Amino acid sequence: MNQRISILGCGWLGMALALELIKKGHRINGSTTSQNRLSKLESNGIKPFVIDIGNKNIDISDFLFSDVLVIAIPSKNIEDFKNLISKIEKSEIRKIVFISSTSVYPDTNGIVTKETPTKNTHLSDIERLFKSNAFFKTTIIRFGGLFGYDRQPGNFIKPGNKLNNPKGYINLIHRDDCIRIIEQIIMKDIWNEILNACSDSHPMRMEFYLKEFKKLGRTDITFDEQSDNSYKIVSSQKLKDLLNYEFEYNNLMNY
Repeated sequence: MNQRISILGCGWLGMALALELIKKGHRINGSTTSQNRLSKLESNGIKPFVIDIGNKNIDISDFLFSDVLVIAIPSKNIEDFKNLISKIEKSEIRKIVFISSTSVYPDTNGIVTKETPTKNTHLSDIERLFKSNAFFKTTIIRFGGLFGYDRQPGNFIKPGNKLNNPKGYINLIHRDDCIRIIEQIIMKDIWNEILNACSDSHPMRMEFYLKEFKKLGRTDITFDEQSDNSYKIVSSQKLKDLLNYEFEYNNLMNY
């Protein structure tokens, strides 16, 4: 069924998601914080809006005239999100996908699941604002580090910087998998859930980044041997079971 979907934040992930949803016949509202990007959104079939969620005076009712809202912005300002939620409560929106991060989990030197207690951070506080709101249903996706296309892991470590925790483990996810997961949550009506989303492959950081540096012809990798090598291995088993999902990019050493 074709739906009206609003994407708050048409950046690196949000723009690609919008284009894929348009291909499937959905009507997309998309937001940016820059007037300069409005024409790009419109030329790609997205109804464009300039939205700053910290602006209490802006009317975003037209943007929120949708069946589903996807929130894909980097802001961690709690007051701004409270302002946004107050506007959502007055809108037609009753289903929300909130893009979060596995950074809410502490390094446990073991496997973390949805049941693992999160750290006390602004992001985890924002998650709770959505989880506790009875006006709408929110599914929170905690993505690992995003990569793919122009975002190559071999460029994550800047020249002159050392790779910390070289004997820790990787938690990454390709953008294509992110988009497929968001699509399936919307299409399968999976709401009021918290889902981790990372590739099943968790190679050692040292091995993975050596491989990625070689792909880009870089030879300048150095390791911080003094770091404590703390880590976490994020389990996506709940997501795989709930969506019957198989990751497209599942073996990061063969990527």
